Parts: sequence; C-alpha cells; structure tokens
Amino acid sequence: MVFKRLLGSLGVGGPTVETVLEDGAVLPGGTLRGEVRLAGGSASYDIDRVTLELVARVEAEHEEGESEGLVGFARYEVGGGFRLGEEDSYRVPFEVTVPWETPVTELHGEALGITLGVRTELEIAGARDKGDFDTFAVRPLAVQEAVLEAFGQLGFGFGSADLELGHINGSGQQLPFYQEIEIIPAPGYADRLNEIEVTFLAHAGGTEIVLEADGRGGTGVDDALNRHTVGHDEVAHTDWNTVVGGWVEQLAGRYAARGRHGSGAGTGAAVAVGAAGLAVGVAGGMVAAEVVDEVGDFFEGDEEG
Repeated sequence: MVFKRLLGSLGVGGPTVETVLEDGAVLPGGTLRGEVRLAGGSASYDIDRVTLELVARVEAEHEEGESEGLVGFARYEVGGGFRLGEEDSYRVPFEVTVPWETPVTELHGEALGITLGVRTELEIAGARDKGDFDTFAVRPLAVQEAVLEAFGQLGFGFGSADLELGHINGSGQQLPFYQEIEIIPAPGYADRLNEIEVTFLAHAGGTEIVLEADGRGGTGVDDALNRHTVGHDEVAHTDWNTVVGGWVEQLAGRYAARGRHGSGAGTGAAVAVGAAGLAVGVAGGMVAAEVVDEVGDFFEGDEEG
C-alpha cells in the first residue's frame, strides 16, 4: 500500500513523501510496519520530525442529527533530525504498536465497512505539512473471532459495523470512540430481539465484551446491556457456543416473547439480507447483510473531526 504526495506548503520543486505499509492485516495491539520514503526537490530541507498518525472514520450524534469525520487516535514520531539534499532520497523505516482497542476492519478477509488510515506528517523548519494517507486492515484477536464465530454457529447474522464517537460508561475504554458490530437475531430470538450490538474493548490482559440488545417494541424494557471480560489465555479451552448462547439468553430473558415462539422469526433476517442487495459468506455461518463500500469516498474533502 503506497501513497505519494507533493508537500503543498513547500510549493513547486519541494520534496515528495511516499509511505509504504507492509502487506497484510495487523492485530489489535500488534505491530504496523513500513517505511516513509522522501525524495528531495530543487532545494535542500532540514527535516525536523516525521510523525505518523492513525485516523478512523467515526460517526457522531448531536442535536442536528448525525455526522461523520476523521478522528486521530494514536501518534508516533518515527524519525527526524536529518537534512534532505537536493534530489536526494531518504528512507525512514518504522515499527509502531497499534492500540489494543483499534477497531477490527475484517473477518476472514471480508471487509466489515470500517475504515482506518495512516497519515504522515513532516515538520520542516517549524512548519507542519500533513500528507495524504493510506488505509490499513485489522483482523480480530482470537477472542473476538471466537465470539463472532459462535454467533454465526448459533444462527445469528452480521448486519453492519460502525465507529461511534463517545465513551461507554463504566468501561475501561481508552480511545475517543468505540466499535459497534450489529448482529441480526437468529430465528429463535427474532420475536424478542431486533438486534444485538457487540463492542470489544481489548487490553493487554484480555478483552471486555459489551453486549447491548434492542428488544421488540411493547415490552416496556429499555435496551438490555451485559458486560463480560475474557482473558487472552481463556480462548482455546472455552466452549464459545455455550458461553455466547448463555449471554444471549440473559439478554433475551428481559423481553417477553411476541406471539408463538419463532413465528415470523426467519423473516427479519431474510429481509435484512435482501434489502442490502449483498450477501457475503463469512466462515462460522456469519452473513454480511449490509456491507457498504465507501472507502473511495471516505477521505475526499474531509476535515479532521
């Protein structure tokens, strides 16, 4: 993955910057590798700092409705203190550790509709120039994959995923936003649940899993919320179908069944798949019911939010 851009603040004849990321998806808490390549222009420049910033496309709710923008969530100084001569070239290799809470962008190679990017900033003679940026992919940790796989095995479907600006009260959340993965109910729960939203808040010792259920109307019950913490070392020896099934029962138990158990249950999931016009098979039985490819438009004319 490569981007190359003329540093606009330095005008015609200024240096160009190109950032190359190592191929492949990274893990939350893992290492993002690559190098920044600089090519000199028609004059020499002192490069004071080379900084990388991780940014995410995030949704925000406010009084006027909803909006989307770019939010930075990690910065790394990877080089600087050198002179870039006229028509010289210079490479700055880097290895940076991404935050544990970095959102997941794919599951088994299938995109979830989340966009993350790396933006390169150069400081030259006290002036900063923010370059264009390149997207990168993040695959799930073992516990995240196991939970999503279990939902699929239990007959649930994938609806959509997004990033929400804000903080989950009472959680150990570190980033200024959190990821919500919308799960469509299995037929046996569709008479009580509209959807389940899953949020993973990973950290060095494990992962906090927040489940929020939106129940069918008329129950008089607010959205149900459950929290669970799982250590990284618990993943391999856990029966995840049983565990996740128990979590769902706890949530669904707050809502009274509407009509006979399972009546019309399969219809909700089928409509969700058909309405999106796209069904992408994901291992473990998950079905992508609403994956929107907006990557080409995300970073056009955006201001940092």
